[in-house]
Amino acid sequence: MTHTVVVHPPAESAVLRNANWLRRNYSSRSADRWNDGIVAALAGLATNPDRCPEADEASDLGLALRQLLHGRRPHVFRILFTIDGNTVNIHHIRHAAQDRLTADAL
Repeated sequence: MTHTVVVHPPAESAVLRNANWLRRNYSSRSADRWNDGIVAALAGLATNPDRCPEADEASDLGLALRQLLHGRRPHVFRILFTIDGNTVNIHHIRHAAQDRLTADAL
């Protein structure tokens, strides 16, 4: 079954913020490569998003929050999402070193 992937504003801004940081601190090529990879990872959630495990903070938040890890150490990002019927809602994209997601951030 194919799902519709909806990227919410906090996740969109995280993609832009991280790509801009890479562009300033490394190169446009690095930023474009990272952006292409994260966009592909998001699109990949359209098929079988159930394959991803629950996020650590899911029980604390009382949500069926799942995560997809993207990247290689030390540049791993957590794509945090929920599944609502045929819709995958991407709520946040956070570096793995960042603090856990809180209810305030939702």
